[in-house]
Amino acid sequence: MKVLNIPNIITFIRIVIIPVFVTALIYRRYDYALFLFIAAAVSDALDGLLARITKQKTKLGAFLDPLADKSLLVTSFVLFSVYGWIPMWLTIIVISRDLIVMLGWVSLYLIYHITKVEPTFTGKAAIASQLILIAYTLLSVNTDFIPSPANAMFLTVAALTAASGLQYIYRGLRQASEK
Repeated sequence: MKVLNIPNIITFIRIVIIPVFVTALIYRRYDYALFLFIAAAVSDALDGLLARITKQKTKLGAFLDPLADKSLLVTSFVLFSVYGWIPMWLTIIVISRDLIVMLGWVSLYLIYHITKVEPTFTGKAAIASQLILIAYTLLSVNTDFIPSPANAMFLTVAALTAASGLQYIYRGLRQASEK
């Protein structure tokens, strides 16, 4: 199977969008940042769909896709908390969850040679809530009629993120005990 296929090229483009997105935020071109974020989100859905439909799933794509997603989200959360658009505690929860999941996966791999971690519904819901929060925040920054995100939105994202982190820890410990 070819590594350089359309789904992987789309993923590469999403990775390249990240520094351009950051540049747009730094130079206060929030309209560009919103456009780039939407392009990245659409490309995320598109690359996975194309890979499944065309049966072009690759190990490289399976590695790069979540890496691109996490890079965009972590970058967004860090910058948005620096700008005061979202609370720092939420950024800490999001990054901590990702670090715990990643360290857990590395541990399972090194100790038990478990290479696959299946995404959970809660994990997907957490990522979706994070993407929605970032998109909503960018919309509120770009318009006068959309209010800033409310605490309820922050708490929902935090709860889903923490719950998914706990679920991944539980599943990892269960996999380890089965070995």
